[in-house]
Amino acid sequence: MVETERRFYLANQVDLHVRNSEGEVYFEVEMHDAWVWDMYRPARFVKNVRVMTFKDVNVEELEKPDISLPADSGFGS
Repeated sequence: MVETERRFYLANQVDLHVRNSEGEVYFEVEMHDAWVWDMYRPARFVKNVRVMTFKDVNVEELEKPDISLPADSGFGS
């Protein structure tokens, strides 16, 4: 899960880069296969997202899913 000043993201892959340009530090966050929460955004699912911000960024890795499918459901392995 990634939280920025304006949005929340759930993504399968997140790469966080700290950048320094002319003495100004900023963050570049790249996400793949993401779900985006923004009340003004019409589409929620995006393949690739790149966020660049001078504000705080919170990145959390969720260790296990909140739900699990029964073994005999026919989904997954």
